[in-house]
Amino acid sequence: MSVIEEGAKKSGILWLHLDRPRLAWHVWHEGAIYLVTGGEEQDLPGLVGRDSVRVTLRSKDNGAELVSFDARVEVVAQAAADDAVAALAKERLNARDAVRLTDRWSVSSAVVRLTP
Repeated sequence: MSVIEEGAKKSGILWLHLDRPRLAWHVWHEGAIYLVTGGEEQDLPGLVGRDSVRVTLRSKDNGAELVSFDARVEVVAQAAADDAVAALAKERLNARDAVRLTDRWSVSSAVVRLTP
């Protein structure tokens, strides 16, 4: 298991270097990081439309930097990535509409895959 995979699996948050460092929740699924942005979800300005982004994973225990790397950015069709979307929905805490969460995402949000 790589440092990236191990770090992404152990912590549900990461830092994306966009207009400024931005904290984001995510899941690790089948060799990539998946996250949701837009609509009522986390605001990650400029992520959608980029080719790559710098990602930093920190230790869940002490906050120290584990690894920083460039990842390829790809917006995924939610219907084609239903396993990843299900994993994201499972990890989404305090959603106001958990039953219709993925329906809302398909209308107003983007599911993004970050591939190291």
